[in-house]
Amino acid sequence: MTVMPQPTLSPSPPVDAASKAGPPGVSWPWVAAALLAHTGWGIYPVLGRYMQTVSGLPTLSILVVGGVPMLLLMLFYVIPRSGWGLFRSRQLWLLGLVVVFRSITNLLAARFTLSIYVQLITLMTPFIVIVFSQIFLREPAPDYTGRAILFSFIGAAMMMSAGVGVAGVHFALTASDWLGLGLALGSAVSLAFYMIIIRNTARHDLPFDAVLVFQSVVIMASALVISLLIGEDWSIWLGNGPMDWLVVAAYVLLVVFGANGLQIGALRHLGAPMVSSMMAWRLVSALILGGLLLGERLSSWWQFAGALLVLITITWYLWRQREA
Repeated sequence: MTVMPQPTLSPSPPVDAASKAGPPGVSWPWVAAALLAHTGWGIYPVLGRYMQTVSGLPTLSILVVGGVPMLLLMLFYVIPRSGWGLFRSRQLWLLGLVVVFRSITNLLAARFTLSIYVQLITLMTPFIVIVFSQIFLREPAPDYTGRAILFSFIGAAMMMSAGVGVAGVHFALTASDWLGLGLALGSAVSLAFYMIIIRNTARHDLPFDAVLVFQSVVIMASALVISLLIGEDWSIWLGNGPMDWLVVAAYVLLVVFGANGLQIGALRHLGAPMVSSMMAWRLVSALILGGLLLGERLSSWWQFAGALLVLITITWYLWRQREA
């Protein structure tokens, strides 16, 4: 497993500090950071599914444990440095509301369906943004949007099918899968809002470290309240073995610290279009770790062809929008 570097908790450098090794306006270190962030978010459903279905850990308790390090940073670093006035920011509280819904639905989705399927739905986020823009803002869709959605849908259907037979395509989805897919769709919708809001935090001069820590603490606090209300059994944590704790540590280091921090920094320096253009990598990382950790693999050439169609379509489409 590739260990993602933890982001340094300090104010992000100005945008004009970009590396001069690439084209004007492109900071290659932040491009690498965005790719590492997508790697972390790609393996998140895999780690979440393992903790819930193999280790048997309660869903909300995972979010609470993952937020403990961030709570300590909030109390001993962010508040002494930024003061309590930080909590008066409406943008920060709006961000917190979105990430709470995003985190809970994303983790629950991995409990009910394959991590590969969860990541597949996440890749549809750019199309969700476009549809919302058309409905609510009356903005025209970019060129080739209809074709990209069509080919992505066909590829997704191929991945979720058991293969091709005499009777046609046979879907291998259970009732649990449909529930997981619904939760993943809700998570993708909230991710679309998140990618827009996080860009605005830079315009409001909100410190990078404060945004990172605040959203994690809000997730932790909300999950703790809900967990206590529904009576989750926390004693299961006492039965964790070495492998279980290794996966928990990977979740905290690679997702809570790594993916969160690197994604926030990349979005603020590169913008949502550039960061989104690399989203297809999430499916690749989910497929690799899902196969190694959970034994979740594509079982037929038909499913591989579907995955390839999705990867090519989304990458090509997002790069066209980035260039535009």
